[in-house]
Amino acid sequence: MTFKVLKANNIDIRAKIDGSGPLIVLVHGCPESWYSWRNQIPILVEAGYTTAAIDVRGYGGSSKPYEIESYGMRELTTDVIGVIDALGFKTAILIGHDWGAPIVWNTAVLNEKRISAILGLSVPFVPRGKISTIDLWRRIYKEKFFYQLYFQEEGIAEAEFEENIRRFLENTYFSIDARGMKVQKENAITGSSKGVNRKYLELLPTFETYPSWITRADMDYLVGEFETSGMRGPLNRYRAQQIDFEDLLELTDAKIKQPSAFLTGKYDPVNSFTGSTYENNEDLKNKIGKNYENLLSTCLLDDSGHWVQQEKPEEVNKFILNFLSTL
Repeated sequence: MTFKVLKANNIDIRAKIDGSGPLIVLVHGCPESWYSWRNQIPILVEAGYTTAAIDVRGYGGSSKPYEIESYGMRELTTDVIGVIDALGFKTAILIGHDWGAPIVWNTAVLNEKRISAILGLSVPFVPRGKISTIDLWRRIYKEKFFYQLYFQEEGIAEAEFEENIRRFLENTYFSIDARGMKVQKENAITGSSKGVNRKYLELLPTFETYPSWITRADMDYLVGEFETSGMRGPLNRYRAQQIDFEDLLELTDAKIKQPSAFLTGKYDPVNSFTGSTYENNEDLKNKIGKNYENLLSTCLLDDSGHWVQQEKPEEVNKFILNFLSTL
C-alpha cells in the first residue's frame, strides 16, 4: 500500500492506495482514521478493486481547516468527488462508517452520475428533515447528557480529550463495542441521566484488558494520529449540523437511487438515537427501506457494537463482497 496526498476540493486529502480495477473509496468516522479499514483493504484488492482509504479532512495526514463551516456536509462530499477526480476515475463505489456513512450517502445524492453504488455501516441514510439534526437532539435529549450536544461549545471537548488522547480513544472505543454496551445499564454518551453539566469521560466503563478486535499496537498508531491532528477538526463536523440543514435543501425527501446496502451491529448505540431499535434484519430493512430505491441487502450483525468492520471483519468482509458481486 502507498500513501498519496491528493489535491481535492482545494485541500490535501491523504489516502492509502492499493490495488487495480474499479475504484472503491473508503470513508471513516469519528474518532477514526483510514486505519479503520485495515481489515477490508486486502480483500477488496484481492477482489479486483482499486481501494482509496482516505483520512477525512481534519484527520491524520489531511488538511485541517480551522473554521466550523469548513466541515459542512457539502464540503465533505465535494472532497470525495475530488478524490475520485484526482485518481483519474469517472465513477466510484463508496463505503462509509459512522460519519463516513452520511458522507457517502449524501455524496451519492448530490452526485448521482459519479457514484455507482454505496454501502453504509452504522448510520443509514436519512433525508433532510423539518428541523436540523442538532435541534432534534436538543429536543430528544433535553435535560440529559448527549455527546453531540456536549461537543457544541468550542474548546470544551478539545481540552478534555487532548489532555490524554489515549484515555479518550480507549474509553470511546471500548464503551460502545459489544463488550462495552453489554455492561452498561444506560449508555453514558447517548442520553444518559448523568446530567447535562457532566463531562464526556465521566461514567464511561473502563476495562483492564483490551477487546479482541484491537491491539495495543493498533491503539499506538491511532494515538499518534490524533496527537498530531488534534480534535478540533473531528468535533467541528458535529458543530456544522445547522449549516447542513440550511445548505442542503436538495436533500429534502431525497432517496438513494443507486444500488446500496447497509449493515449495523446489534449493540450499536446509533440504533437507538431516535428510538429506532431493530428486532431483526427484516425489521431493519423495513424501517430504513423507504429512503432507498434500490436497497439490495441489509444486515443486523449479532454480537457487534459500533465498530463493526473492526469488531467483526470476517462477517463484514463477506457482506461487502456479496454486495459487490450483485453489481
